Amino acid sequence: MKAIIVGGGIGGLNAALCFNHFGWDVEILEQAAQLEDIGAGIQISPNGMHVLRALDIDGQVAATGCCPRATQFRMGQSGRVIMTQDMGQRLEEKWGAPYLHIHRADLISAMADALSKRCSGALRMATPVAGYGQNDHKAWAILSDGSVVEGDIIVGADGIKSPIRTQMLGQEKPRFTGNVAWRAVVPVAKLGRNAPLPVASVWLGEGKHAVTYLLRGGKLANLVGVVERDDWQQESWTEKGTREQALADFAGWHPTITTLLEQADHHYRWALFDRDPLDQWIDGRAVLIGDAAHPMLPFMAQGAVQAIEDGYVLARLLAEHDDHETALTLFFQARRARTASVQEAARRNMNIFHQRTTSGKLSTYAPIWLAGKIPGQEAFDAQMEWLYGHDVTAN
Repeated sequence: MKAIIVGGGIGGLNAALCFNHFGWDVEILEQAAQLEDIGAGIQISPNGMHVLRALDIDGQVAATGCCPRATQFRMGQSGRVIMTQDMGQRLEEKWGAPYLHIHRADLISAMADALSKRCSGALRMATPVAGYGQNDHKAWAILSDGSVVEGDIIVGADGIKSPIRTQMLGQEKPRFTGNVAWRAVVPVAKLGRNAPLPVASVWLGEGKHAVTYLLRGGKLANLVGVVERDDWQQESWTEKGTREQALADFAGWHPTITTLLEQADHHYRWALFDRDPLDQWIDGRAVLIGDAAHPMLPFMAQGAVQAIEDGYVLARLLAEHDDHETALTLFFQARRARTASVQEAARRNMNIFHQRTTSGKLSTYAPIWLAGKIPGQEAFDAQMEWLYGHDVTAN
């Protein structure tokens, strides 16, 4: 059996490793000419690390990542700490896997290296896909030059602008959230005393927030800053703004934030759009995963992890069932409710992080502060059990 995967990002590479793990042949069709060192930091929580461990790439990922000691909520201008929650080794003891921060390029490199060793030639670069076709016995990807690549299943792992999803479901109409996100990565050596601490910090402000953490063993600092504005609505990870624009959006903020923006060589920005959960991810032998199926706002740091979970569940079910219709139906049933819950949680966090009024700050931040005063970690663990405690490799 052979899976044709459209898209060579995190979701596609992970799915290929999962299919190989369960004995399938696989071929990835990626439109880019090479896997570039683009992107920024991403977070891999324990539920995602379980899959990487099952694929035997967790060691390489951990070697290039950074394990935060804690997570913090801080006020964006003063830097005052509202709450600190221990992480580090404690999360691995609690949920059986660590919580890591890693550069997107490092994760892709680890996955691509493993795939090359296990399934040489499976990744085809500079191969844009225009659509797909199928019959009762096989499926095929239709390339932009009109040629086809045949297999048994077509997996659309081609992101938020997925041609596979467009053919399956038509053009979408996402809702602009009124938020624009900045991202930057800076060597810690350039930041001096204003370098972020080795923790995952959420900096809260009126109509904006920022997240900082470290990458590559603490050598790089990663920043994502989200600000409410409606004059930029380009949904692209590679669009650049200017240093002056980014600093203006976070004027008066803590030196940790402003120094990061001052020292960054590149300031990427993208508009954030919200989408309702889809009612369909399947069309015969074609199936969507990751952002193509359930794009989500970044406020739960789960976009990559949910794609990683998708790949494992999909490959396992197809390996367990000779009938692809049964396997794909079970996949949709297993994943739709979970990913919809994560989408909704991210939407809630968007509202929590940007309180503008005094009453809103008191009603939102005071409970966070109080939770941080409770001895032990029981409150945090109970709140996150549904997400971090979920292990798709144990099913």
